Amino acid sequence: MSTYNIVTLPGDGIGPECLDATLHVLQAVLERVPKLKLNLSRHEAGAEHYRKHGVAIPQPVLDECLAADAVLLAAIGLPDVRKPDGTEVQPEMMMGLRRAMGLYAAVRPVKLYPGVASPLNTASQGIDMIILRENLEGLFASFGGGCLLNDTVASDTLMITREGTERVVDYAFRLAEKRKGRPSDGKRRVTCVDKANVFRSFAFFRKIFLEVAQRYPNIESDAAYVDAMSLYMVTEPSQWDVLVMENQFGDILSDLGAAIVGGLGLAPSAEIGNAHALFQPSHGTAPQLTGKNVANPIATILSAAMMLDWLADRHADEHAREASQLIESTVAALLSQGMLKTADQGGNVTTSGVAEAIVDAIAAQGAAESANSTNCAAS
Repeated sequence: MSTYNIVTLPGDGIGPECLDATLHVLQAVLERVPKLKLNLSRHEAGAEHYRKHGVAIPQPVLDECLAADAVLLAAIGLPDVRKPDGTEVQPEMMMGLRRAMGLYAAVRPVKLYPGVASPLNTASQGIDMIILRENLEGLFASFGGGCLLNDTVASDTLMITREGTERVVDYAFRLAEKRKGRPSDGKRRVTCVDKANVFRSFAFFRKIFLEVAQRYPNIESDAAYVDAMSLYMVTEPSQWDVLVMENQFGDILSDLGAAIVGGLGLAPSAEIGNAHALFQPSHGTAPQLTGKNVANPIATILSAAMMLDWLADRHADEHAREASQLIESTVAALLSQGMLKTADQGGNVTTSGVAEAIVDAIAAQGAAESANSTNCAAS
């Protein structure tokens, strides 16, 4: 029996609805994989908590996150809940979690599933890449700092360190080793995305990338400027496998990636450290949709699948792997059949309807396998 303690944070806006749908799916998966057990605890944090209590993530909740095997976070933040300086509370909470948990690698899958429309006429060969953001440095290192002088001059500092770059680039190559390669020809490749032609910091990032690449002779490596990559992702999306980059560049290109594979409602993500990991959808809280049962929960559901896959890697646990693959394969099959078209996909399937369809499909698979097993035994 494999048992994991999972902290769930429902967050704000559509977050609780998407989390509830995800937990419904996880329960169905656990019934199919009885040797896997998840102890799920639910804690309040985010903008609504800040509105009520003056803090976005209380210390006891942060302590629970640090003690857990993984954290599953739904969308957080509300545009009308702001700190005294006028900024939203969501960045403070996310940067606080990332720094406390040491989450240096932000993994954003960009995958076009059969049955999902892409706005690109270049998507025929398939889209399946990873945008990997260094998650603690780059321009985001200035969060909470920076300088504003006399309402005249403002500055933030972009920070690149050898240690931070080496570990995220190494993670990129290890990630590429697990994957099937780029859709066009199956070649495993890691691409450094930077602005090394202009800035010393990015030239340093690329230098370290090339040094780490030498440790992985079985994986191809190359580099591209970020402005060119924003073009390549649209004109030749099947050519890319794992793209590794600085935080701000990754923040921008990951949203572009979501746009070419069906939108943020289908975009899961993971934030990985050496000892901790957090999983969440890439989208925001969409407060205008709150309580209407129309939000797309698939990004949160696929984030849970990523969580199980990470647990499988970390603990060499094939039960967690089976559960992860069960979620993704079921979602993929239903998407290909047009069964999960929520409003953002041009359909009318509800948030709870997505969960029910996935749960029913998982149960049907289990019943079919049981029947086949019985028939084989009888014969």
